[in-house]
Amino acid sequence: MVQAVQDAKVVVTGAGGGIGAALARRFAAQGARVVVNDLDADRAKAVAEEIGGLAVPGDASSIVAEARDALGGTVDVYCANAGVGRDGGEPGEPLDEQGWALSWDVNVMAHVRAAHALLPDWLERGGGRFVSTVSAAGLLTMIGTAPYSVTKHGAYAFAEWLSLTYRHRGVKVHAICPQGVRTDMLDASGSAGDLVLKPTAIEPEDVADALFRGIEEDRFLILPHPEVAEYYQARAAEPDRWLAGMNRLQQQWEANR
Repeated sequence: MVQAVQDAKVVVTGAGGGIGAALARRFAAQGARVVVNDLDADRAKAVAEEIGGLAVPGDASSIVAEARDALGGTVDVYCANAGVGRDGGEPGEPLDEQGWALSWDVNVMAHVRAAHALLPDWLERGGGRFVSTVSAAGLLTMIGTAPYSVTKHGAYAFAEWLSLTYRHRGVKVHAICPQGVRTDMLDASGSAGDLVLKPTAIEPEDVADALFRGIEEDRFLILPHPEVAEYYQARAAEPDRWLAGMNRLQQQWEANR
């Protein structure tokens, strides 16, 4: 058992399947009381029934108050896991502003709104834990989908800002940055996902394992694919070399589309 989450009151958004469901199951197995959130009410209820949790379906941007009430007035851990992967149109193609707006709203602003709702109580109590499911795309980038890459950078930046701003006041923040994970989102990622992500894809349960190791070790950055640390270092140390390598990957993808 991880002592930090035993008896904790936990909310997991986007938990009807994939990474979110794996996180909800792991928290429940560790003795936490879990609210399962998902846009799909049936999926949320199914996971909640499985783990003995509580289903609070709906938009992840606006469920903090209802989830807090369901948990008896307190949220100890909030997992901002809900996300979308959208193609907003490449330069020169028609711009899908709706896709960009949805990506910003779900991948970034839902995290901002949740933190805004949670922080007053956490700061008063001197403790709370915010878990942001980002992506390796938030540290690096992803070919073929500008909205996903850009907004995941935003999600990572917000998690980083939360940590540096409030860690001395007891707020713990973790940013999970996996590459490919065998979920519905990976299945929907098309040929770019087939090329870049599927060869090294892991199971959602592996992501949960990585998070709980990070909680035990009190680490901000959670890398279920450890090699991402090397890529991140290379990107920072030699950006032009890294960009040239990514461009070669882009050309390979274009040649096989």
